[in-house]
Amino acid sequence: MGLSYHIAKRIAFNKQQSFSRFIIRLSVAATAVSITAMIITLAFVNGFQEKVADKIFGFWGHIRVQKYETGKSLISEELPLTKNSFIEKIISETPTVTSYNSFATKSAVLESQNDIEGVLIKGIEKNENHSALKQFLVAGRWIQFTDSLYSKETLVSDAVAKQLQIKINDTIKVHFVAANSDAQKTYRKLVVVGFYHTGIDEYDKLFMIADINLIRRINNWEPNQIGGYEVFIHQYQNIDTVSSNLSNALPTVWMSKSIKEVYPNIFDWLDIQDVNRNVVFIVMGIVALINLMTCLLILMLERTNMIGLLKSMGATNWTIQKIFIVYASFITLAGVGFGLIIGLGICFLQQATGFITLDEASYYISVAPVKVIGWQVAAVCAGTTIVCFVSLFLPTLLIPKISPVKAIEFK
Repeated sequence: MGLSYHIAKRIAFNKQQSFSRFIIRLSVAATAVSITAMIITLAFVNGFQEKVADKIFGFWGHIRVQKYETGKSLISEELPLTKNSFIEKIISETPTVTSYNSFATKSAVLESQNDIEGVLIKGIEKNENHSALKQFLVAGRWIQFTDSLYSKETLVSDAVAKQLQIKINDTIKVHFVAANSDAQKTYRKLVVVGFYHTGIDEYDKLFMIADINLIRRINNWEPNQIGGYEVFIHQYQNIDTVSSNLSNALPTVWMSKSIKEVYPNIFDWLDIQDVNRNVVFIVMGIVALINLMTCLLILMLERTNMIGLLKSMGATNWTIQKIFIVYASFITLAGVGFGLIIGLGICFLQQATGFITLDEASYYISVAPVKVIGWQVAAVCAGTTIVCFVSLFLPTLLIPKISPVKAIEFK
């Protein structure tokens, strides 16, 4: 390819102004824009899906293990189960499981300053790891558990606090639905010691966090009874497999359900982002290919006299084809290089400054998250380069049909 490369290099780096120079710049810019768009789309979709998923799993874990019930929503009170060391062993020994916590839920109505709001209390155990929940604490402090019957402290979301005009250290009444009519047993006074915020309405408008012993006392449960276990795993991509393995290993009275089954609407929405990503890839890929092929045709048209002269001097069609393929390869590599630099630059700038913001009510997050995965970026650049290089053969197929005499006389 020595002669073809030498001629292509001389043509490509010729500083003489011509119409083709503008077309070349346009093609480089179009390729760069395509690469930039694909890199940014990948990074934003990766970051968005991971951030939203982490919020969902951080509040409820990846999998819920509780008593088997048919025809009942999982976002409701559970039937009581006694803590079981055999079940805990099954959970802890399941591959990729990192930890598990006990939980129970109870429907209630909050009353504060003559305003009321229906909630579902999530009861948590004293001596368990709640670091995943603590990340959502935005004001006040965490619940302090006592050795008495139950802790009289609670956390509510900042959305509920704003709606009911609750402040830190305010005392609120929590009314429970009870089977009997004894007023002393149907409500408790709790002190709000902190606010949490997840940005997910399904959580912030529904749940408050309290001591599981409060739920045990209201429900007349035994001290070792719970609603179930929330299970955390290493990689959420394995959630369906792990849940299936747990279901097969658990006794028939127990069941395992992934959080994807509890909140399918959120995960269906996250899956749609993959469709949007693929659409961007297809559109940007087509744009890059059309621009490069058009550019190469224009370059061949401008160099028609050169093609005729080379043919008259004995150059083969393949030699001339290689000149324009190498020429177009310079353009492709330049576009890919600029696109790589610009795309990664915007991603890293977003990571550092968060200048791109989102409506949290619609997207669950306030700042667009970015996650750059090296092999994906390399695949985008390499794949685009290979596809463009292969497609560049198509315009050069016209070269064998060009007559040397007519090409030399072409103006």
